[in-house]
Amino acid sequence: MLGSTTAFQNVTGRAAQATFTNPIKSTDGSDPFMVYIGPYYYLTTTTWTNVQITRATTIEGLKTGEVMTAYTSTVSSRCCNVWAPEIHYVNGRWYIYFVAGQSGNTNNQFIQVLEGPTDIPWGSYTYIATINIPNHNVWSIDPTILVLPSGQYLVYSSFQGSLQSLWIAYMTSPTTVGNAVLISEPTLSWETETAPVNEGPVALYHGGRTWLFYSASACWGNYKLGRLELTGSNPLSASSWTKHPDPVFVAANGYVIIFTPPGHNYFFIAPNGVDIWNVFHASPTSNVLCDGSRKTFVQPVTWNSDGTPSLGSPIAPGVAQNEPT
Repeated sequence: MLGSTTAFQNVTGRAAQATFTNPIKSTDGSDPFMVYIGPYYYLTTTTWTNVQITRATTIEGLKTGEVMTAYTSTVSSRCCNVWAPEIHYVNGRWYIYFVAGQSGNTNNQFIQVLEGPTDIPWGSYTYIATINIPNHNVWSIDPTILVLPSGQYLVYSSFQGSLQSLWIAYMTSPTTVGNAVLISEPTLSWETETAPVNEGPVALYHGGRTWLFYSASACWGNYKLGRLELTGSNPLSASSWTKHPDPVFVAANGYVIIFTPPGHNYFFIAPNGVDIWNVFHASPTSNVLCDGSRKTFVQPVTWNSDGTPSLGSPIAPGVAQNEPT
C-alpha cells in the first residue's frame, strides 16, 4: 500500500506560545497547501509560472519565510498556468502534484508529478510524469490524495459534458492510476451560481470518518466550500459518497468586501499531532478575480456534537490568533 502524508505529521509541539494574523500570503496566495513537518511549516500556493515552497517555524514566519523553487519549465506542454501544487508523502518519498499546461490559454491543463526527497519536503525535485487517466484522459485540475485502508486515491476535477465535476481513481503507483469514477456533479443551486463547478477537493479525517471538501460555483463569482462524506464501503462508487445539502464555508457577514468568497482549501495537522487547521484563499475585494490577488488565510477547525467538522466563518484580517501548539 502507498504511504501516508500523515505518518510524518505526528510530531511534538513547541512550548512557546505566539500569535499570527491573516493573511499569511498577500500575493499569489490562492489554492494554498500546508503541512507541518517539525520544526517547519511548508506552504505552497498557485504562483502561475512555477512551483514554490515557503517554510518557517511559525505561521506568522511564513510571511517572510525561506522560499525554494521546486519546478519551472520551458517545455511547451507544461510550461505555464501552473496551478494548485500539493506535497504528499508516497512510498517513502515526497511528491508534488500540480497542474500545468500551455501558454496563451488554459485548454490543455493536466496533472503533473515531481519526485522529491525522502526525509523532509525541502530539497531537489525532479519532474517525473503527466498522470494519464486511462478512461478519461482529458483536461484535469486540482489533484489531491485521499488515504484509506484500501490504499491511496487520486481525487481531482474534470469535465463530464458541461459540468466541471469531481473524479476519483485508485493509485497504482505515485504516478499511475486506474480508471476514474465520477463522484460529484455541481447540481445544487449553490454549486451553480456563476458556473456549474466542483473543484479543489481535499480530504479530512477525524473520529473514523472521512470527508472530501471542495470548492463550488466559480472562482470569479460566489465561491464557497461544500462537503462530501464517505458513507459507503467503496470509494470508487458515487453511491458511497453523501453530499451535504448546504455550503459549509462562505463569506463572513460583515466582511463580504474583505472576504469575498473563500475557496480552495487544505487541512493540516498542528504540531501537537491532534488539532486540525484550515488553510484557504479569499479575494480582497468584491470584484472577484481568479488571479494572484487572492490571499492565504489560516484558522482552526472545531467539531460539532454529531462529530462533523465546523469551519466556522472566516476570521477577519488582522485579528490575532494563537499559533498552533
